[in-house]
Parts: sequence; structure tokens; C-alpha cells
Amino acid sequence: MEYTTLNNGIKMPMAGIGTFLLSPDEAENSVLSALKEGYRLIDTANAYMNEKAVGRAIKKSGVPRKDIFLETKLWPSFYENEDAVEKTLERLDTDYIDLLLIHQPAGNYIAGYRLMEKAYKEGKVKAIGLSNFTKEGVQEILGICEVKPTVLQTEVHPYDQKKELKEFLAKEGIKIQAWYPLGHGDAGLMKEPAFVADGSKYKKSTAQIILRWHIQDGNIVIPGSKNPEHIKANLDLFDFQLTEEEMKEIVALNKNETYYHQTPELLKKYVEMVPPVDEQK
Repeated sequence: MEYTTLNNGIKMPMAGIGTFLLSPDEAENSVLSALKEGYRLIDTANAYMNEKAVGRAIKKSGVPRKDIFLETKLWPSFYENEDAVEKTLERLDTDYIDLLLIHQPAGNYIAGYRLMEKAYKEGKVKAIGLSNFTKEGVQEILGICEVKPTVLQTEVHPYDQKKELKEFLAKEGIKIQAWYPLGHGDAGLMKEPAFVADGSKYKKSTAQIILRWHIQDGNIVIPGSKNPEHIKANLDLFDFQLTEEEMKEIVALNKNETYYHQTPELLKKYVEMVPPVDEQK
């Protein structure tokens, strides 16, 4: 495993497992499988409705809590709830969260950020950050924050490499974390000749080549899967290294092409959507 150091000194694994779109049972099984294979970074969220399942898997795994980097996100409809962090801790059945993010730049996200700062100062959260914020949104938070964000989780993949955003974040000491690191399973992306050639050379799959590119480019990755074989393969990234020329070939694939399109209408819906978190299994 390779690690990065956040701007507050906390070490974070460069590769982990995401639980987006996984049912509670699927999330529990996937996290158990991942921890067994050596994963130590687990990503979930209020809105995924599987925090309780993730907490159960961590307990069942037998892996010491201190060895696991647990990451979750506050949903917009909870930003003004004073007990939002406490409720999240209860669902995860843990005393602390390693990284807590504002999930969407919707609603009163400043109030949500203040909740996270309070939890950070109280030791309930080891690091805080943002998800799906633009450069302008990050700048706004930097202008008002008492505790600096450590991570921005956003869409990053070879077709949308976020070069300008990453340059800005690097100057601020903020790490980038990629969701959709494999381009939402885009068949065209997965068949790019550069990946196929590199895969043949290193005896790796296209997905492993893409994930290795991410890590060498400084992107923390959290591919999701409920397939034990894929989970195992997605962590088998640390026994080879792409050359400078191979990295350049992948950089040339950038199209600034996203799969997720953030709109004012969508952000408004996020605020109105209240996940029934207390009903999750």
C-alpha cells in the first residue's frame, strides 16, 4: 500500500473501496472482503444508506479500528442538524471518523462545515474535507474556515483529469480523491489502446492500469465493487510502475469530459431529499 500525508499530518491510504450504490448486505460483504484482502480505506456516506452495514463489517473483520481509515460524508439535508455528526458516529458504531466530507455544495453547506470543524476540534473527526465542490466553492470555504479542508473528492478519470483544479489544490495543500476513477465503466475508455498495451506489458487488466495511473498522478482512488475477484484485483497495484512515457500517453487522453453534470436544479433536489438514515439496516 502507498500512503499520502494530509495537510494536518494524517496519513491516508492511496487506494480504498467505495460503497456507492451498494445495498446494506452488499456493502457489508464488500467491506469484509476488502479488509480481508488488505484494504484499509473504506468510503461511505449518509446518503448511501449503508453506514450501519459498513460499521458491522469493520467490527466483524477483526482488523483493529486504528488500522482502518474510515471516510463518510454529510448529506445536505443534515447540514443544519446539530447532532448530524453524532448520528453518523452512531450509525457507524465508532468513536471517531478518520475523514468527514461535505457531500454536496448544496443548501447551507457553511453550517455543515462548521459542524465538521466542531467535531474535528472535539477529536470526533481526524480530518475534514469536501466533495463535488468546484474551484470557486473550495475558495469560498478557504475564505471562511477555521480548519482547512484536507481532501476534495470529485470525479476524476483519464477522460477528465482535472489538471487545473489539481494545480490549485496542490498550492493549497489539498489532496484530490477520485470517484468514478474508471470512468463509470465507459467501454470506450476501458478499450483505449494505451491501456491495452500497458496491460499486456505488465500483465495487468485495463482497470489496474488506470488505477495505477491515478496513484502515480497523485489521485486517491475508491473504486466500488461487490465482486470479490474485482475487489482483490483493484488493490493489486503496487508491484509495478508506469514509465514517464506511459504516463504522458495517458495524459494525452484528457478530454475534460464528465459523466456527472452538476446543475442548480440538481443541487436544489439534494437539499429537499432526506435519506431515511434511521431506517437503514
